[in-house]
This record gives sequence, structure tokens and C-alpha cells, in this order.
Amino acid sequence: MGERILITGITGFVGSHLADFVMEKFPSTEIYATRRYHLSRMDNVYHMIDEINWVDCDITDPIACKKLISKVQPDRIFHCAAESFVSPSWDHPTRYMSVNYNGTLNLLEALRELECKAPFHIPGSGEEYGLIYPDEVPITETTVLRPVNPYAVTKVAQDLIGYVYNQSYGTKVIRTRAFNHEGPRREKFFGIPWYAYQIAKIEKGLQDPLILHGHIDDNRNFTHVRDMVEAYWISTDVCEPGELYLVGSDENEKVFTFRQALEMLIERSTFKGDIKHAENQQYVRPTAVPRLIGDTSKFRAVSSWTPKIPFETILDDTLEYWRSELARNPRR
Repeated sequence: MGERILITGITGFVGSHLADFVMEKFPSTEIYATRRYHLSRMDNVYHMIDEINWVDCDITDPIACKKLISKVQPDRIFHCAAESFVSPSWDHPTRYMSVNYNGTLNLLEALRELECKAPFHIPGSGEEYGLIYPDEVPITETTVLRPVNPYAVTKVAQDLIGYVYNQSYGTKVIRTRAFNHEGPRREKFFGIPWYAYQIAKIEKGLQDPLILHGHIDDNRNFTHVRDMVEAYWISTDVCEPGELYLVGSDENEKVFTFRQALEMLIERSTFKGDIKHAENQQYVRPTAVPRLIGDTSKFRAVSSWTPKIPFETILDDTLEYWRSELARNPRR
């Protein structure tokens, strides 16, 4: 038998793609995953539901976390469970801290108490950097953190408690901060899938040819989620526990504004007519993050990883996903 891999948050965007990657590349691996009894949405994992060893666990419950680690006895852990939608974090900051920080703390404490030596990957976010000045681009591991939304604060807390457990107890915490990664299964609360979702509705006659959006001039480097989960797997093999590594696309051809992404998606539409777009205040966040462009050379030096999938494929895959979702369920 192969390794026993534990993925928290497997029913989400990144977690489900990570499971796909593991099953394809390491078919002898046993995958264990958390779900919250009747509360977890299973849409992203229906195609693999019988190949996963499921454990009911709410990570905000420390007793459940200890039982999880005791039962699975994992060889490596990918902690993908999180509240990850930025906009709702202003209205639910306590919930975000409970899941992202306390949930991580519960798992770390279970690892400590049970003396589990498995690498524990914490996928941080470029959002943690927040307010970045023009002369601070590209961002590095030592760039000052100025988070500007509650979600980002909880991710900083999650990352740093992981560092504490590594330094205090020797827990094998693998710390990465990923820049924007996109692709199919990403919920429509985020920029690119939100545009693709509306285009798919327009094509089906379910929406007038007007896309509403928030601020779209923020600059990002984009990575396909399939490239990103490969990087996460590699990180648990090559990264030094406790050290921080930035992960993402450095290539200039993968740096775009959301406006450019939106216009490229509109060009891909099959709609016979003009699609307009306009800013709507309900989608504008209280604070913006104008630029998140990272220098990922430290991770690339230890891993030899490079993203392979072009930005255009990110757009194509996302648009096709929402077309298929609306074909399956027009009320989606």
C-alpha cells in the first residue's frame, strides 16, 4: 500500500483538484478526507466519492480533530479547509477566525499530542500582504504584511501559529503563500468565475448582456489550479519545515488585471451580440488590494517546479465549467 494522505477541505476548489492530482500520479495512495456529516457540499467530489476514505470532522471542534488524526494516522496532511471568500469576511469575521485560525490550531495541537510526524501543509494566501506599494513589487517572503480584510488577517494568524508549532514543538509545518490560482470548480464569488458565470447565463438567455462586477483594475499573476496543487504536493517533499515559500506564476505573460481577464472572457463568448460590463457598488469591497505580484524564486530553486498551463487555458476551463454547470442546473 502507498502513503496515507489526509486532505481537509477536499470538497472545495483546491482540495478536490489536489485529490485528482494524487489519484492520477500516485494511484496506490490511500486518501482520507474530512467532511462535516450532512453539511458539506459534495458537488466537486462526486466523481471520486467512492475512492475516498471519509471521516466526519468539524475542524472547529478540538475533540473531533484529535479523533481524526488518531484514526487516520496520516503520512502527509494537506490542510485545505478554510473560509476563503474574501467579501463575506467583513460580515463574519468571528466565523473566519474560528475556522481558519482555531481550526488550524486544533489540528496542530492534535499532531502535537499524538506525536504525529507527518508534514502538515498550510496553504497561505497572497492576500496576507494586502497594501503593497509600487516599489515593493515583486513581493518576497520578507515583504511587510499589511492585510486589509478580515480573511487576510485570519490567514496571517493561521500561518504564524503554524510557525509557532514548528519552532516550539518541531511540528513539520510546510508554509506556502500562493498567489491567485483559478480554474474549474472555483465558486462564482470570485472575480474570474463570476464573470464566466454571467457570460454562461447570457449565452443561455438567462441574463441580459450586461456583466456587473466590482473593482477590476487590480493586478495579479495567475496560475491554473492544476499547476498549483502539483506545487503543493512537491512542497511537502522539498520545503524546509517552518520556512516560508511563495508559490505562483512569475512569468510576465501571466500577469493581468481583472479587466483584461473579463474582456478576454467576453471575446470567448458564443453570444451573438455585444456584452457590456459595469461596476456595481454591491460588488465593490471596502478595501482593495491593487497589486499582488510575487517573486517565487525561492520555491523554484528547491523544487524545479514551474507552472505549465497558460492563462488562456484558465479562462477557457473556467468558462466551460460554468457552461456545463448551467446546462446541468439552470438555477445554479
